Amino acid sequence: MTTDTKPIWRLRPGEQRALLVIGDLLMASIALLAGIYFWFAGDAWLKKFSLEFFRLRVQFWFYLLPLAWMLLLVEIYDLHRAANWNRTLRTIFLAGIVGGVAYLLIYFTSDEPGRINRRAIAVFLILAMILTLIWRWFYIRLITSHWQQRRALVVGAGGNGQTLAIFYKTLNPPPFILVAYIDDNPQKIGKDVEGYRILGSSEKLLKIIEEMNITDVIVSITGEMQGKTFQTLLDVQERGIEITRMSTLYEELFGRVPIHHLESDWIIRSFVDEARAGTFFEFGKRVIDLIGSIVGLAILACLLPFLALAILLDSGWPIFYSQERLGRGGREFKIIKFRTMQQDAEKEGKAQMTGEKDPRITRVGNFMRITRLDEIPQFWNVLRGEMSLVGPRAERAQWVRTFQDEIPFYRARLLVKPGLTGWAQINYGYAATVEDTAVKLEYDLFYIKHRSVAMDIVIILRTIGTVLGRRGR
Repeated sequence: MTTDTKPIWRLRPGEQRALLVIGDLLMASIALLAGIYFWFAGDAWLKKFSLEFFRLRVQFWFYLLPLAWMLLLVEIYDLHRAANWNRTLRTIFLAGIVGGVAYLLIYFTSDEPGRINRRAIAVFLILAMILTLIWRWFYIRLITSHWQQRRALVVGAGGNGQTLAIFYKTLNPPPFILVAYIDDNPQKIGKDVEGYRILGSSEKLLKIIEEMNITDVIVSITGEMQGKTFQTLLDVQERGIEITRMSTLYEELFGRVPIHHLESDWIIRSFVDEARAGTFFEFGKRVIDLIGSIVGLAILACLLPFLALAILLDSGWPIFYSQERLGRGGREFKIIKFRTMQQDAEKEGKAQMTGEKDPRITRVGNFMRITRLDEIPQFWNVLRGEMSLVGPRAERAQWVRTFQDEIPFYRARLLVKPGLTGWAQINYGYAATVEDTAVKLEYDLFYIKHRSVAMDIVIILRTIGTVLGRRGR
């Protein structure tokens, strides 16, 4: 007897992101048309509403507003954030505020403010916020609805399977329904894994799938897979059931790599076979770095007198702080930052990890860390090619030697240039312990494995959102 009905259809993560983009673009386009209508209300040309009207009367920059709006929403293209109504609400309202402030800055600094119609911008922003909120509410209801969710059965109740159950309970809302486990160890059958029953061995897999209306099978086998289990999984796949490895699902759910649950040859398969960086990527990344570093150094020149004065009044000299860090391939270079700690932060010359409320941080330094202003001098390192805009955090040689002995795959982060910002920096806070450092490494390895120009751009945009929201780390 079945326990539930199978989903009529279900969206994979890539399809969910595509749906978000299409929906947001549609809502912003409707807001754009409304803005045009109110801009030219009463205009005789508007009554024609022809292509000629849009070509001759509407300025080109106005058509870019939907794209600008979507860039402001970049935080909630992360599927976990997109499924959370509170995060969605906060991000959309912040996007409206940032858009309004940006408009006011442009309006009052423009040589021709009359060309920027206030009524059109106001209508666009207000309507874009309202329509996007409505659309996102429907989206959340859709993906969290019971009939649309997947039903997953886990094969393997060992360490990997237990870890999966633990992390699954932290997901809100859950992206699928975890139904049960199976395992070939007869001593485990009938027992529970974090509250989920082990129903039987792989011999009963097909029967359990049919009875429990399973749509997905997650393989979390620790060690070598038996031949009969492998054959059963092939039979399962032939029936249209999706099969996913635990490590792949972990990456999909959390945007990081499960370093404690990987095979020894994972780094070879992931970074040699699957994640080679092509010439076009390296070229595109360097172009972005050069443009970004020039813009960053221009910002530094404007802010330097004010930040230097604030540091001097708060804690005296020096203004800048330099330190040896390891770059790509373990090559050493000197990183440059604004000083945010007391002059004697390391009295005994021994490296100390920085905590979130570290007493060594000065008052001005705390503000600069929250807003990430202390990082601005690193644009010089980016210009010199020692760093990139996006990559793992540049680390000291002492910590690399320590962590590579305690954390699996730690030295793999040196396969790429360190970054001024990165996937770990925007997704996790201060690493005050070895455990925190291991989590940040999982994010770094995910970036290295999946790095692309598009991903770099998303990280840069999310970093801007982090700075504007004063969530710096």
